[in-house]
Amino acid sequence: MRKPPASDGGAGPRPPAEPPPGPPWDDSLAEAPLAFVDLEMTGLDPAADRVLEICVERVRGGRADGALSSLCQPDGGVFGNAHIHGIDPDEVARAPSFASLVPQVLSLLEGAVLVAHAAAWDVAFLEAELARAGRPVRFAHYLDTLTLSRRAFALPSHRLSALCAEFGIAQAHAHRAASDVASLREVFTKLVSVLSPRTPRDLWHVRVGQRVARPDLVAAAIHAIDHDAAVTVRYRPAHRPPEELVFRVTAVRTDLDPPRVLGYLLPSRSRRELRADRILAIAPHHPLQATNGGGRGGGRSQTSGGA
Repeated sequence: MRKPPASDGGAGPRPPAEPPPGPPWDDSLAEAPLAFVDLEMTGLDPAADRVLEICVERVRGGRADGALSSLCQPDGGVFGNAHIHGIDPDEVARAPSFASLVPQVLSLLEGAVLVAHAAAWDVAFLEAELARAGRPVRFAHYLDTLTLSRRAFALPSHRLSALCAEFGIAQAHAHRAASDVASLREVFTKLVSVLSPRTPRDLWHVRVGQRVARPDLVAAAIHAIDHDAAVTVRYRPAHRPPEELVFRVTAVRTDLDPPRVLGYLLPSRSRRELRADRILAIAPHHPLQATNGGGRGGGRSQTSGGA
């Protein structure tokens, strides 16, 4: 099986450089412009294969700011992968070239956070087509719903079709760009409900297999100590579904790799040590949901270095 193209935005042995500060990465998720992208290609080699169909939807706060959905006629009549996407060669022959769509594509992507599933493929092909059209652009940072799903859910498959089946998301035409973008947006909404990010940057910090904790969640754990407050922690142990814990944080060990959040469960007061990279969300525990025997925390953060 061919491996996904290498890219700074995807998972690797070390976290890539941070996205630049400011908009759109530090906007609230309700205000940040997001560009949901799906491509259908003739094959898996960005250097030789071509894009046959593209869909880009630019969304802000759940509202569409613009969209493009079109078949693309590759130069030289290149065609392939019909058994996957089901696109008719005659349809492509009557379609516009990718180059003619470039101004609209770049307008939709300008200043937005690119979101795709198994995003390294889409990014590699998008960059290759833009370079061929004489408008080279590098998408160094993006959000990959495949990575987010692997952190959020314990499922046997994280393919887009499998996620749609798991969550009851209807797919009108799987492996067609517009249908896949519609599914992608619904999956993204589900992921946001589980991961509870404030900004796109919070989601960018989600990594799998890199032992990297989201800085916003480490800060939230330290904040809970400083305010002597119980919190609800959404935690996903290895190979198990997420669990909701009512938790009193007593220490945050940022000197460990990955950091550890120490404390005890309420009301049992059972001690737990949580790997910070497996914490999906931390929220204040609502007083009406308080359990008996909560008690107070056992001291301040045992930190080494900043959060």
